[in-house]
Amino acid sequence: KAGVGATLKEGELDYRLANEKMDISYVRVPYTAIPDSTLTISKDEIAAYVKAHKDEYEQEEARDIQFVYFEEKPSEADVKAVEDEITKLLDDTVEYNPNTSKNDTIQGFRNSTDIAMFIDRNSDIKFDTIFKAKNQLSPLFADTLMTLQPGEMYGPYRDGDFFKVAKMVARKPNGSVKASHILLSYEGAQNAKPEIKRTKEEAEARAKELLRTAKKGDTTFIELARNNSDGPSAANGGDLGYFQQGAMVPTFNDFAFGNPKDALGVVETDFGFHVIKIDDKQDVVQIATLAREVETSEETSNKLFTDATNFELQSIETATPFSDFAKENEYTVRPVNKIKAMDENLPGLSAQRSIVQWAFNAETEIGEIKRFNINNGYAVVQLTGSYDKGVMDVEDASATALPKIRKERKAAQIIGENQGKSLADFAKDNNVSVSNASALTVKSPTIPGAGSEPAVVGTAFAMNEGDTSGLIEGASGVFMITLSKKETPVALENYSTYSNAIKTANVNKVNTAVYDALKGNAEIEDKRKTFY
Repeated sequence: KAGVGATLKEGELDYRLANEKMDISYVRVPYTAIPDSTLTISKDEIAAYVKAHKDEYEQEEARDIQFVYFEEKPSEADVKAVEDEITKLLDDTVEYNPNTSKNDTIQGFRNSTDIAMFIDRNSDIKFDTIFKAKNQLSPLFADTLMTLQPGEMYGPYRDGDFFKVAKMVARKPNGSVKASHILLSYEGAQNAKPEIKRTKEEAEARAKELLRTAKKGDTTFIELARNNSDGPSAANGGDLGYFQQGAMVPTFNDFAFGNPKDALGVVETDFGFHVIKIDDKQDVVQIATLAREVETSEETSNKLFTDATNFELQSIETATPFSDFAKENEYTVRPVNKIKAMDENLPGLSAQRSIVQWAFNAETEIGEIKRFNINNGYAVVQLTGSYDKGVMDVEDASATALPKIRKERKAAQIIGENQGKSLADFAKDNNVSVSNASALTVKSPTIPGAGSEPAVVGTAFAMNEGDTSGLIEGASGVFMITLSKKETPVALENYSTYSNAIKTANVNKVNTAVYDALKGNAEIEDKRKTFY
């Protein structure tokens, strides 16, 4: 890193590349003017191209798989069973007591006189005695729950993985307050910053002054807090959010709960003087929730295992391809391509090292199928592809090599047919028009109507006004340009800002570049995949 630098001359060039603007007239014959169907490219040509561009087609050892996921989840019957169970708990039931030889009435949730005990005995979620504001309740049901009166119930309702019945136990009007404040600290106050030198008297006077300003309404309380508060909430306009009784120090707490919404005032605490604004008030409620989790039954689990096992065996025995056989049985096939030997998380399956190890096992053959026990179910997996470390073979490389070879062929054909022509003739002979583009820069080499063309804009940068270029092989077609105007930016006294930016960018590249260089030159046989 210490050896990376940038001279002022490099900074000057960087400044020019970003600010020297160019206007051009150009003709573009797009590569699409020559249909792909007119070009015949053999495997030998693709192989030769890959060999000439080895660095672009280097690959790590990899595998392709496809799988069918059998997810373990509750069936409709499981869901209905839980709903029925929780419904039975709502009303009183009569049970015979063999000890007394009499029928006993067992109180249900609706009439229970000991809510806490009933919940603890019958619910998968224990009784919560804490009073909560609306924003602390389930967002899907908060509006409904807040309308309940003490003793009223709502449910059963499905909330995530649970069926629930909610019963209002108690309500505290205005039990949650949302407030904002401006803290005026002073030297010696608790948690006062070292740079604060005002006296206690000065802090109090300033607080009262800000209170008068806030009451006038000429400036919003948020602005006053941002510009004057010494507290950590200053950046948020003094907003402290919602809080309940006892969350603040006594004098602050008393003001917040003893005054109505929109009230303004000053209180003193050990932290200094606070200008307080009451932003909102909400009721808080205590709700008893009877909950039963919706779980997969043993019957459903057994059926899932049977389905997964049968699919595995049948997909091995049938002559029908794995993906076709899965679709026939109405299962979804999910492919995962180019898995690396040390990969752990597979899309759709999360952490599954056992599958990756199986795929890279030397004894696992292409087309082989195996069932794996995974979290929440089973996966029936087929190995579909294998890639050795090194240069890609022709089949794998053709997807990206073919478009590049076609582009080279088309560029050569267009250039060969139009050598020595003027800008106007180049346009006329190829049935295209002359276009104009202005204010182009090398740092943003986009030509309207043509897209990103760094080679074309770079050529213009090296030309003089009035010059016409030769034929240029661009990204989207073959170009010819005339530089109609070049606007040189105003010279700076010092280019250190630009040279420093180059240095910073280069330093940031060092770690990656050094790592890649060391990795490329190292001779290491990596056997981690065998053990982890």
